[in-house]
Amino acid sequence: MTALTHENFSKTLNTIFRVQLDGSPAVELELTKVSELLLSPQQERFSIVFQGPMEPFLGQGIQRLEHEELKSIDLFLVPVGRDESGTSYEAVFNRFRGPIPSKA
Repeated sequence: MTALTHENFSKTLNTIFRVQLDGSPAVELELTKVSELLLSPQQERFSIVFQGPMEPFLGQGIQRLEHEELKSIDLFLVPVGRDESGTSYEAVFNRFRGPIPSKA
């Protein structure tokens, strides 16, 4: 499985990811933004934004994306905007980097 890291997404900025919907042609999403990587001693945070067509509308949920370099990945996508150019979807990453702190 491909590591879902800030570095891997930064390398694939402005490339196409494909989402296969049941019985329909694949929907192409372009990775248009990779936010700054925010690091603290215990956490790393970043987000990525895809631009897709107006239709079909994917909605919020887990989508399997296929990419030439990253292969097959599952991401929880949230629609964050629509305009004449299509629909934007965001995936947010917020994870622990080391041991989970204990409650004092």
